[in-house]
Amino acid sequence: MTRPRLLDLFSGAGGAARGYHDAGFDVVGVDNRPMPRYPYEHHVADALEYLAEHGHEYDAIHASPPCQDHSPLSALVGKHGTGWLLDATRTALQAAGPLYVIENVAAADMPATMTLCGSMFGLRTYRHRKFEIDPRLVLVSVPSHPKHRILTSTKRRRICWDAGLNISVTGDIGSTIGGLALGIDWMNGKELSQAVPPAYTKFVGEQLLTHLTESAA
Repeated sequence: MTRPRLLDLFSGAGGAARGYHDAGFDVVGVDNRPMPRYPYEHHVADALEYLAEHGHEYDAIHASPPCQDHSPLSALVGKHGTGWLLDATRTALQAAGPLYVIENVAAADMPATMTLCGSMFGLRTYRHRKFEIDPRLVLVSVPSHPKHRILTSTKRRRICWDAGLNISVTGDIGSTIGGLALGIDWMNGKELSQAVPPAYTKFVGEQLLTHLTESAA
């Protein structure tokens, strides 16, 4: 059987892409910078321009617009100047046609169908992310959100990891510990600090694939 095609906009190094691939999609990524470690077909282009030209060629679309302006850290480090892309991306996706998913940080001002957390998938980092799901896709399930009983370390993370603590995959995180926490084994530390855990999009992708399969039957 032919696998459906999913367009991964604002792709980064491919955390979201891996989850969708594992769920059963052929994934094509787009970012405005080269991503040499992206694990699938990748194009360097403006995401919204690519969407306008090629969006109709795909069965589904995932978008992770830049999150910096929506993060609480922007109050300390200043605005990134890309916050407008969240609403603009939604408008463009609604016009494109295929089913879509938008992902961003927990503080983003967006209608969230659900918020996913690493604790829902047995990961040793919490990393809350909002997912806005196309209203045409009715989710069959949403995982329960366990209480955060395990402390999170932002320093001496190798030692704390070995001691059984969760870790924060931010800043100068190394690729080994950060990758173990997120379930990613191909990125460097900088890429990991921005990555969507593949477990999140595998969960979303499985339900998306079921919807597409049933619709085509």
